[in-house]
Amino acid sequence: MRSFPSAAGRRTTAPVALLLTLLTALVCAVAAYAGPLAHADEKDDLEKQKDQVQSQIEQAQHDAEEASKAVDAAEKALAQAESDLVTAQGRLGTAQDAAAAATAQLTQAEALDAQMQASLVAAQAALTQAKAELAAGQDALTAQQAKVKQTVVDIYQQGSPQLMAITGYLSAQTPADLTRKLEYADNVIHDQGTLFAQLHEAEVALSAKKDAVKAAEVTAAGQADEAAQHLVTVQELKADADAAAAAAYAAQEQVTVTVAAREKAQRKAERARKADLAELEALKKQEERIKQRIIAAAAADTSTGYVGADDGFLLPPVTGPVTSPFGYRIHPIYGYWGLHDGTDFGVSCGEGMRAAADGKVIERYYSAVYGNRLYVSVGKVNGHALTVVYNHATSYTVDVGDSVKRGQVVGYVGSTGWSTGCHLHFTVLQDGTAVDPMGYL
Repeated sequence: MRSFPSAAGRRTTAPVALLLTLLTALVCAVAAYAGPLAHADEKDDLEKQKDQVQSQIEQAQHDAEEASKAVDAAEKALAQAESDLVTAQGRLGTAQDAAAAATAQLTQAEALDAQMQASLVAAQAALTQAKAELAAGQDALTAQQAKVKQTVVDIYQQGSPQLMAITGYLSAQTPADLTRKLEYADNVIHDQGTLFAQLHEAEVALSAKKDAVKAAEVTAAGQADEAAQHLVTVQELKADADAAAAAAYAAQEQVTVTVAAREKAQRKAERARKADLAELEALKKQEERIKQRIIAAAAADTSTGYVGADDGFLLPPVTGPVTSPFGYRIHPIYGYWGLHDGTDFGVSCGEGMRAAADGKVIERYYSAVYGNRLYVSVGKVNGHALTVVYNHATSYTVDVGDSVKRGQVVGYVGSTGWSTGCHLHFTVLQDGTAVDPMGYL
């Protein structure tokens, strides 16, 4: 039978992968040690050690199956939840970094946008001022033109200043009168020159104001274009920042959901483990009752039975490789120091299982742990009551009370109970206690 008694100092939660790594390292160390200079007996000893370690590796691989499918599924779900949580946390960190970077870029862009808007306002104000000055210049030029026009009209009405000077010279009665008339003519001529000079200055000033307006228009238009283009950049950065913030929020939500999923998986795994342990406890009680029946039947049997060599007494129940041997080990799921109470043979489902010896079927039932089970008593062997047990079968061809002959097909290999693949778990009970089947095969 398979039992998992608690053992102080023996409990462990190390995964099978770690055990496989350690055992593989030991295999490599053994192989490396067996150098060409070693003696033949040392080589043989090292080969035996290597084979033993390889057997332990296969045993460890098989141990992973020694739990119900519910536990197996729960363990896988828990491992996936743990992996998902790590992934989600990594994505959250990345998303938060992206959101922070996007927000920083947006802040810088908004600050630059504010500067550009201020420059645009200043350029527009300068343009308004230039236009106002141009309008004032235009008004001044118009007034100056009107004044010159009026002067020209007056000149034509009064005569040429030069002619007036000559007329005054001819009509002067005294030198003083001549001087006065010449001075008047000079003043008129000077005033005309001043008016024309002022008109020219107004035209030059107006032209400069027009140039200033054009320059202000170009500056304002450039500032407006730059501001408009930068506004697009700001809007894009804001969209990026919003998207990054949304991604960070979604990542945070995913972490929250994944944490909840992990906790749920943990609870489910614990429930499955408890259910498995309850099944194991019920199985041990049932096996104990069968053991007591075997012991009682042996005590009542006064026959001598078989006396002779144990090796080869039993016929191998199937033709297939040993995938996990009999022996004690740390249970990979529950951490107990327990007994793998039989030898596992790797055989395809549906293969026939043979009776290992002549005997009688004493028990047949379904176990959540071992699936379909069959107990066959093969009588006394060297004074001990010997019983063989077939486990995980798809079905059996015999029932309780039936007699079987050595080599007879008693059932078919399956994967019922705590099994993840087709195989035969073959147990040998000596006086109701599990022993290594290989000692009888």
